[in-house]
Amino acid sequence: METLILIFHVLAALCVIGLVLLQHGKGADMGAAFGSGSAGSLFGSSGSANFLSRTTGILAAVFFVTSLGLTYVSSHKGRSEGVMSTHQELPVDPAKSVPVPSAPVAPGTPASQPGDSKANEIPK
Repeated sequence: METLILIFHVLAALCVIGLVLLQHGKGADMGAAFGSGSAGSLFGSSGSANFLSRTTGILAAVFFVTSLGLTYVSSHKGRSEGVMSTHQELPVDPAKSVPVPSAPVAPGTPASQPGDSKANEIPK
């Protein structure tokens, strides 16, 4: 459904752009001097302006409706919190856990005891 609305949205946008570029502005009288007179056009002298402006208005309305439709569809999609929300930590079984190797001890140095730490030493 979203793809269909998106196709209509893009087509409406392109058509609105094309129709706006085809229309004459208020100061387009100078353009008539260079051969763009509309007296002999398909819709008559004022018919093309009315036709183009009405078509542009209709396509602009289609563009707004498809914009609202895309917003509605995207807001009611399945809510996903992202990659981290789907990540589940596996429970750790202490019987099957792999022991963490300790730092290598240089030969000839005594092995440290669990409570033996440099952090406990206070300088004098």
